[in-house]
Amino acid sequence: MKALRRWSIRFGLFSGAMASMLWGMTATTLALPQSQIIEKLKQVPVFTVANEKGSPLVASGGNNSRVTGVFMSQQDAQEFVNNLKKENPELGNKVQVVPISLGRVYKLDKQNEGKSKELDFRYVPMEEEVNSALSVLKQQGQDIDNFGGVPLFIARGGEDQGYLTVKRGNGDPVIPMFFEKEQLENMIDKFKESQPQNADSVKIDVTTLESVLKTLEENNNEQLKQVVLVPSQESMQFIQQNSQQQN
Repeated sequence: MKALRRWSIRFGLFSGAMASMLWGMTATTLALPQSQIIEKLKQVPVFTVANEKGSPLVASGGNNSRVTGVFMSQQDAQEFVNNLKKENPELGNKVQVVPISLGRVYKLDKQNEGKSKELDFRYVPMEEEVNSALSVLKQQGQDIDNFGGVPLFIARGGEDQGYLTVKRGNGDPVIPMFFEKEQLENMIDKFKESQPQNADSVKIDVTTLESVLKTLEENNNEQLKQVVLVPSQESMQFIQQNSQQQN
Protein backbone atom coordinates (compact mmCIF):
# COMPACT_ATOMS: atom_id res chain seq x y z
CA MET A 1 0.00 0.00 0.00
CA LYS A 2 2.53 2.54 -1.23
CA ALA A 3 0.26 5.57 -0.95
CA LEU A 4 -0.10 4.96 2.78
CA ARG A 5 3.48 3.99 3.47
CA ARG A 6 4.03 6.92 5.83
CA TRP A 7 0.90 6.17 7.83
CA SER A 8 0.79 3.67 10.65
CA ILE A 9 -1.34 0.61 9.97
CA ARG A 10 -3.72 1.29 12.83
CA PHE A 11 -7.29 1.42 11.69
CA GLY A 12 -10.40 2.80 13.24
CA LEU A 13 -13.96 3.69 12.38
CA PHE A 14 -15.28 7.22 12.15
CA SER A 15 -18.89 8.03 12.90
CA GLY A 16 -21.27 7.40 10.02
CA ALA A 17 -22.95 10.72 10.83
CA MET A 18 -20.62 12.45 8.37
CA ALA A 19 -21.99 10.53 5.38
CA SER A 20 -24.61 13.09 4.41
CA MET A 21 -22.00 15.86 4.37
CA LEU A 22 -19.63 14.01 2.06
CA TRP A 23 -22.47 13.35 -0.32
CA GLY A 24 -23.42 17.02 -0.34
CA MET A 25 -26.72 16.56 1.47
CA THR A 26 -26.15 18.91 4.40
CA ALA A 27 -25.90 22.64 3.80
CA THR A 28 -24.59 25.30 6.15
CA THR A 29 -23.52 28.90 5.91
CA LEU A 30 -20.07 28.00 7.20
CA ALA A 31 -17.35 26.89 4.81
CA LEU A 32 -13.92 25.38 5.11
CA PRO A 33 -11.44 28.24 4.45
CA GLN A 34 -10.20 28.23 0.87
CA SER A 35 -6.59 28.07 2.08
CA GLN A 36 -7.35 24.79 3.87
CA ILE A 37 -9.04 23.35 0.79
CA ILE A 38 -6.03 24.26 -1.36
CA GLU A 39 -3.69 22.71 1.22
CA LYS A 40 -5.75 19.52 1.13
CA LEU A 41 -5.59 19.38 -2.68
CA LYS A 42 -2.02 20.40 -3.35
CA GLN A 43 -0.61 16.93 -2.66
CA VAL A 44 -2.55 15.52 -5.63
CA PRO A 45 -0.78 15.89 -9.00
CA VAL A 46 -2.94 16.31 -12.09
CA PHE A 47 -1.98 16.94 -15.70
CA THR A 48 -2.85 19.56 -18.28
CA VAL A 49 -1.91 20.08 -21.92
CA ALA A 50 -0.08 23.35 -22.56
CA ASN A 51 2.35 25.02 -24.96
CA GLU A 52 6.00 25.77 -24.23
CA LYS A 53 5.02 29.00 -22.45
CA GLY A 54 2.69 27.14 -20.11
CA SER A 55 -0.54 28.42 -21.65
CA PRO A 56 -3.18 25.66 -21.49
CA LEU A 57 -4.78 24.21 -24.59
CA VAL A 58 -8.27 25.69 -24.72
CA ALA A 59 -11.34 24.44 -26.57
CA SER A 60 -14.62 26.23 -27.19
CA GLY A 61 -17.57 24.99 -25.16
CA GLY A 62 -21.23 25.90 -25.11
CA ASN A 63 -22.26 29.56 -24.80
CA ASN A 64 -18.84 30.66 -26.08
CA SER A 65 -17.17 29.26 -22.96
CA ARG A 66 -13.46 28.41 -22.86
CA VAL A 67 -12.65 24.91 -21.64
CA THR A 68 -9.39 23.22 -20.72
CA GLY A 69 -8.96 19.60 -19.65
CA VAL A 70 -7.42 18.53 -16.35
CA PHE A 71 -6.43 14.87 -16.51
CA MET A 72 -6.21 12.64 -13.46
CA SER A 73 -3.78 10.39 -15.35
CA GLN A 74 -0.51 11.42 -16.99
CA GLN A 75 -0.88 8.53 -19.43
CA ASP A 76 -4.34 9.72 -20.48
CA ALA A 77 -3.02 13.24 -21.01
CA GLN A 78 -0.13 11.93 -23.11
CA GLU A 79 -2.49 9.78 -25.16
CA PHE A 80 -4.57 12.89 -25.84
CA VAL A 81 -1.46 14.72 -27.08
CA ASN A 82 -0.43 11.76 -29.25
CA ASN A 83 -3.87 11.67 -30.88
CA LEU A 84 -3.78 15.43 -31.38
CA LYS A 85 -0.44 15.13 -33.19
CA LYS A 86 -2.04 12.68 -35.62
CA GLU A 87 -5.21 14.70 -36.18
CA ASN A 88 -3.68 18.18 -36.09
CA PRO A 89 0.14 17.93 -36.32
CA GLU A 90 0.67 21.69 -36.43
CA LEU A 91 -1.09 22.18 -33.10
CA GLY A 92 -0.12 18.85 -31.57
CA ASN A 93 3.60 19.48 -31.97
CA LYS A 94 3.30 22.75 -30.06
CA VAL A 95 1.88 21.28 -26.85
CA GLN A 96 3.00 18.90 -24.14
CA VAL A 97 1.78 17.33 -20.91
CA VAL A 98 2.38 19.63 -17.94
CA PRO A 99 1.99 18.49 -14.31
CA ILE A 100 0.25 20.78 -11.86
CA SER A 101 -1.17 20.29 -8.38
CA LEU A 102 -4.91 19.93 -7.94
CA GLY A 103 -4.65 22.72 -5.37
CA ARG A 104 -3.21 25.05 -8.00
CA VAL A 105 -5.99 24.18 -10.45
CA TYR A 106 -8.62 24.80 -7.78
CA LYS A 107 -7.08 28.18 -6.94
CA LEU A 108 -6.95 29.23 -10.61
CA ASP A 109 -10.54 28.09 -11.08
CA LYS A 110 -11.70 30.28 -8.20
CA GLN A 111 -9.69 33.25 -9.47
CA ASN A 112 -11.36 32.89 -12.88
CA GLU A 113 -14.93 32.82 -11.58
CA GLY A 114 -17.04 35.69 -12.86
CA LYS A 115 -14.48 37.00 -15.33
CA SER A 116 -15.60 37.92 -18.84
CA LYS A 117 -13.22 35.36 -20.34
CA GLU A 118 -13.71 32.75 -17.66
CA LEU A 119 -11.75 29.53 -18.19
CA ASP A 120 -13.66 26.37 -17.32
CA PHE A 121 -11.49 23.57 -15.93
CA ARG A 122 -12.95 20.16 -16.83
CA TYR A 123 -11.69 17.19 -14.84
CA VAL A 124 -11.01 14.10 -16.95
CA PRO A 125 -11.34 10.88 -14.91
CA MET A 126 -9.51 7.60 -15.52
CA GLU A 127 -11.78 5.34 -17.56
CA GLU A 128 -10.91 2.25 -15.53
CA GLU A 129 -11.96 3.98 -12.32
CA VAL A 130 -15.21 5.19 -13.89
CA ASN A 131 -15.98 1.56 -14.75
CA SER A 132 -15.12 0.56 -11.18
CA ALA A 133 -17.46 3.24 -9.84
CA LEU A 134 -20.29 2.02 -12.06
CA SER A 135 -19.67 -1.52 -10.85
CA VAL A 136 -19.87 -0.44 -7.19
CA LEU A 137 -23.13 1.44 -7.76
CA LYS A 138 -24.70 -1.46 -9.66
CA GLN A 139 -23.74 -3.83 -6.84
CA GLN A 140 -25.63 -1.47 -4.53
CA GLY A 141 -28.71 -1.92 -6.70
CA GLN A 142 -28.55 1.31 -8.66
CA ASP A 143 -29.61 1.18 -12.31
CA ILE A 144 -26.98 3.43 -13.84
CA ASP A 145 -25.07 3.45 -17.13
CA ASN A 146 -23.16 6.73 -16.88
CA PHE A 147 -21.04 8.19 -14.11
CA GLY A 148 -20.62 11.95 -14.05
CA GLY A 149 -17.43 13.24 -12.48
CA VAL A 150 -14.15 11.92 -11.10
CA PRO A 151 -14.73 8.88 -8.85
CA LEU A 152 -13.49 8.83 -5.27
CA PHE A 153 -13.71 5.59 -3.31
CA ILE A 154 -14.19 5.35 0.45
CA ALA A 155 -14.76 2.43 2.83
CA ARG A 156 -17.26 2.04 5.64
CA GLY A 157 -17.68 -0.64 8.25
CA GLY A 158 -18.67 -1.58 11.76
CA GLU A 159 -22.07 -1.58 13.41
CA ASP A 160 -22.87 2.05 12.51
CA GLN A 161 -21.12 1.92 9.11
CA GLY A 162 -18.56 4.54 10.08
CA TYR A 163 -15.78 5.54 7.72
CA LEU A 164 -12.56 3.57 7.90
CA THR A 165 -9.68 5.68 9.17
CA VAL A 166 -5.93 5.28 9.38
CA LYS A 167 -3.51 7.13 11.60
CA ARG A 168 -0.68 9.32 10.41
CA GLY A 169 2.75 8.99 11.91
CA ASN A 170 1.83 11.67 14.47
CA GLY A 171 -1.17 9.64 15.59
CA ASP A 172 -3.86 11.84 14.02
CA PRO A 173 -6.68 9.84 12.38
CA VAL A 174 -7.51 10.63 8.76
CA ILE A 175 -10.29 9.51 6.44
CA PRO A 176 -8.66 8.47 3.16
CA MET A 177 -10.56 8.85 -0.10
CA PHE A 178 -8.98 7.12 -3.07
CA PHE A 179 -8.85 8.01 -6.74
CA GLU A 180 -8.12 4.33 -7.39
CA LYS A 181 -10.36 1.50 -6.16
CA GLU A 182 -7.50 -1.02 -6.02
CA GLN A 183 -5.66 1.04 -3.41
CA LEU A 184 -8.75 1.13 -1.23
CA GLU A 185 -9.14 -2.62 -1.56
CA ASN A 186 -5.57 -3.01 -0.30
CA MET A 187 -6.42 -0.88 2.73
CA ILE A 188 -9.55 -2.92 3.39
CA ASP A 189 -7.49 -6.13 3.37
CA LYS A 190 -5.26 -4.63 6.08
CA PHE A 191 -8.31 -3.55 8.07
CA LYS A 192 -9.83 -7.03 7.93
CA GLU A 193 -6.58 -8.48 9.25
CA SER A 194 -6.49 -6.03 12.16
CA GLN A 195 -10.22 -6.19 12.95
CA PRO A 196 -11.57 -9.56 11.78
CA GLN A 197 -14.71 -9.04 13.87
CA ASN A 198 -15.71 -6.20 11.51
CA ALA A 199 -14.53 -7.84 8.28
CA ASP A 200 -17.99 -8.80 7.01
CA SER A 201 -19.38 -5.31 7.61
CA VAL A 202 -16.96 -3.47 5.32
CA LYS A 203 -18.28 -2.04 2.09
CA ILE A 204 -17.04 0.38 -0.56
CA ASP A 205 -18.88 3.59 -1.36
CA VAL A 206 -18.20 5.94 -4.24
CA THR A 207 -18.69 9.68 -4.57
CA THR A 208 -17.15 12.28 -6.88
CA LEU A 209 -14.31 14.74 -6.54
CA GLU A 210 -16.70 17.48 -7.59
CA SER A 211 -19.16 16.60 -4.79
CA VAL A 212 -16.39 16.53 -2.20
CA LEU A 213 -15.10 19.95 -3.32
CA LYS A 214 -18.60 21.38 -3.08
CA THR A 215 -19.01 19.92 0.40
CA LEU A 216 -15.69 21.38 1.55
CA GLU A 217 -16.80 24.77 0.21
CA GLU A 218 -20.14 24.66 2.02
CA ASN A 219 -19.25 23.01 5.33
CA ASN A 220 -16.74 23.69 8.07
CA ASN A 221 -17.23 20.55 10.13
CA GLU A 222 -14.20 19.35 12.09
CA GLN A 223 -14.56 15.85 10.64
CA LEU A 224 -14.15 17.18 7.10
CA LYS A 225 -10.70 18.45 8.03
CA GLN A 226 -9.65 14.81 8.41
CA VAL A 227 -10.51 13.88 4.83
CA VAL A 228 -7.36 13.11 2.83
CA LEU A 229 -7.33 12.55 -0.93
CA VAL A 230 -5.00 9.70 -1.89
CA PRO A 231 -3.49 9.98 -5.41
CA SER A 232 -3.44 6.99 -7.75
CA GLN A 233 -0.41 4.70 -7.87
CA GLU A 234 0.59 6.29 -11.18
CA SER A 235 0.50 9.74 -9.59
CA MET A 236 2.41 8.51 -6.54
CA GLN A 237 5.15 7.22 -8.84
CA PHE A 238 5.24 10.62 -10.54
CA ILE A 239 5.65 12.33 -7.14
CA GLN A 240 8.50 9.98 -6.20
CA GLN A 241 10.31 10.45 -9.51
CA ASN A 242 9.89 14.22 -9.36
CA SER A 243 11.19 14.28 -5.79
CA GLN A 244 14.25 12.23 -6.73
CA GLN A 245 15.03 14.55 -9.64
CA GLN A 246 14.80 17.61 -7.38
CA ASN A 247 17.16 15.98 -4.88
